[in-house]
Amino acid sequence: MKILLLGKNGQLGWELQRSLAPLGELTALGSDSRDPCGDLRDLDGIAATVRALEPDVIVNAAAYTAVDRAESDIDSCRTVNALAPGVLAREAARSGALLVHYSTDYVFDGSGEQPWSESDPSGPLSVYGKTKLEGEQAIVASACRHLIFRTSWVYAARGGNFAKTMLRLAAERERLSVVNDQIGAPTGADLLADVSAHAIRTMRGHPELSGIYHLAAAGHTSWHGYASFVIERARQMGLSLKVAADGIDPVGSDAFPTPVQRPKNSRLALGKVEHAFQLTLPQWQIGVARMLAEFLEK
Repeated sequence: MKILLLGKNGQLGWELQRSLAPLGELTALGSDSRDPCGDLRDLDGIAATVRALEPDVIVNAAAYTAVDRAESDIDSCRTVNALAPGVLAREAARSGALLVHYSTDYVFDGSGEQPWSESDPSGPLSVYGKTKLEGEQAIVASACRHLIFRTSWVYAARGGNFAKTMLRLAAERERLSVVNDQIGAPTGADLLADVSAHAIRTMRGHPELSGIYHLAAAGHTSWHGYASFVIERARQMGLSLKVAADGIDPVGSDAFPTPVQRPKNSRLALGKVEHAFQLTLPQWQIGVARMLAEFLEK
């Protein structure tokens, strides 16, 4: 099996290089790849790449994720998040390849308290969310075989992340203020990559599984709950922190104004993906604890 991975240098792309390698011949490209082209801003270039490599599976882990900047950089965001997936889908439909693509909880408006199911009406609040939804729609309309995984709150041990930021601040300050009215599930890039590889294998004999799936760690918390877990776990591991044990203050989203309104409800219903691919997704705390061990015990 020949696999083309786009977005190899991102948090998810890095983990996918590991999880996809045992499945077959893997070509991994980043936005700086020129021959063949891996830059999703070059629509003709990525179409030529797919035609030249003739992969059996295309995995698109590249995206425009600067949510606030997207509000003033609409064309670039739409090219990467909407037009490029449409090109990949068209090429996949032409060749019969499977397209694996990643989307986001930002396609919803974040209202309510119930987990979002795949069939719930979308209602993105931002340019980022709107362009990710357009990308989904282009893939579905192409009629190519596809797996679209909507996820949220993605982290990895490699590179910067929320946990590292909280630990840095906890070492510098006696009190922290963290948002407590946005709810979701911190989800490891390694979990997304491993499930993706499993789903690709499963799809070989079950083309009827093509579709949109919600994929995240199980359970949910607020950013305040996430920070509290990270700091307590780091203390248990012997990390010296300045913040007081009761010094993590919950605040509303309005305490940290941003150009784009973040969804307050990022809960995703996981029943469809667990049933289709015979999975039991782990609680979010398991992955976060593993991530902390990875970079704190070095």
